[in-house]
Amino acid sequence: MATRSPAVAGRFYEGTEKGCVEQLEQLIPKMLPASVENNSHIIAGVVPHAGWAFSGDVAGKVFRTIKDIQPVDTFIILGAIHVMHTQMGHLYDQGQWETPLGSIEIDSELSAEILAKTSQWVKADCGVHDREHSIEVEVPFIQHLFEEVKIVPLMLPAIPAAVSVGEVIADIIHTSDKKIVLLASTDLTHYGPSYGFTHMGTGGEALRWAKETNDQYFIDLTISMQADQIVETAQMYNNACGAGAVAATVAAAKKLGAQQGTLLAHTTSAEVLAEKYHQATHDSVGYAGIVFS
Repeated sequence: MATRSPAVAGRFYEGTEKGCVEQLEQLIPKMLPASVENNSHIIAGVVPHAGWAFSGDVAGKVFRTIKDIQPVDTFIILGAIHVMHTQMGHLYDQGQWETPLGSIEIDSELSAEILAKTSQWVKADCGVHDREHSIEVEVPFIQHLFEEVKIVPLMLPAIPAAVSVGEVIADIIHTSDKKIVLLASTDLTHYGPSYGFTHMGTGGEALRWAKETNDQYFIDLTISMQADQIVETAQMYNNACGAGAVAATVAAAKKLGAQQGTLLAHTTSAEVLAEKYHQATHDSVGYAGIVFS
């Protein structure tokens, strides 16, 4: 049975159990964000996947919200793909994942059902997950907050069929006895010379455009649940690396009855560098935390 060892522990987040717990306790807010206090059910969410020093505060708000509102048996985590070019989704269908906080089991029963019903777009492939960080960085949040929960890790590229994958997953969730929450893992606009994207030049005004215009366009499509436009928009405007994951999640949430998304937080690596470390930069990556109820 497959066991995945952590690939980015000690780089994207603390590499020891003690360090990881201490970092998580700093990142996860103690109280539920005011914007979601009246919600009684969380169907899905969107979380960033950069190093925790940059995006962990945003992810922490999403996981705090789910923890306080929604019991969970299994998280289906749809991740971006940075390690290869592919037109297929790659499902880690059995075994377990290890992090500094220990092991977490794959929901092999749910994985098998997803694979059987999405086989034209998704295949079982555990090995390709070994070097990908977009799902791994979410797992310690889950281990820290949720007891005896399982995961289904699915790397999903930015393909038009992502919407269909999401709709099939929605049907599976709807008929399941389990309490399942679907998560999409994505960062937003990668802007600046380091990313080869300087559409508006460099400097403060350009970075504000990346956040307030380019990121915001993707966020608006996501919270208004326009799943069929998400992949094409991301490819056109270069404003999300996990557009397939988000499109599938939005499609699933909509089919499961969500009316809209709630934006919990939106920041950038440039803002974090300035606020936490008093450093300036010409490069920036956007991060958003969203829940659907």
